[in-house]
Amino acid sequence: MGDFTKFSDQQLILLLKQDKLSAFKEIYARYWKKLYSESYKRLKDKELAEEVVQEIFTNFWLKRQSLQITTTITGYLYLAVANQVIDRYRKELVRSKYRETFKVVHSEVDNSTEDTIMLKELTSTIETEVNQLPDRCRSVYELSRNEYKTNKEIATYLGISEKTVENQLTKALKKLRLGLSHYLVVILIFFVK
Repeated sequence: MGDFTKFSDQQLILLLKQDKLSAFKEIYARYWKKLYSESYKRLKDKELAEEVVQEIFTNFWLKRQSLQITTTITGYLYLAVANQVIDRYRKELVRSKYRETFKVVHSEVDNSTEDTIMLKELTSTIETEVNQLPDRCRSVYELSRNEYKTNKEIATYLGISEKTVENQLTKALKKLRLGLSHYLVVILIFFVK
């Protein structure tokens, strides 16, 4: 089985599912430049394009046992590029909105000692409430809110269903709302003064 260049994509997938690293290397060699080109065309950034392709191949290797390719490898990988690019844009949009909100809040807020203390207390309370969540619930919450992962990414990462991710997030947010409800009055007073 020395020369993997002669194998078809379907044969390579079968070998890949048998943990044949050489099959993975051949798929990588066949498609890396094409995927990079497609990614670069959409992102217009060399480093981001390389990161996208690297992440696709990393996931491809990690999920080799459970790969469900219903079209061709080409179609599967090009769809993966499109999904990764969309995910990058979505994450950047979230970060951008967060930065804008942060600027607005900090430009309007009086940075008095009282406000600073209240913010520290609120932050500490949030951390305490998050740390009191059950392990799985906390993991799902942190992956969602701190690392901006989608429910699908979280499900894959933790090896659980998307529905379980949704349930755990709902549970986490309910507990946080209850745990932070006493701050609502303080926040209302803060904005009224």
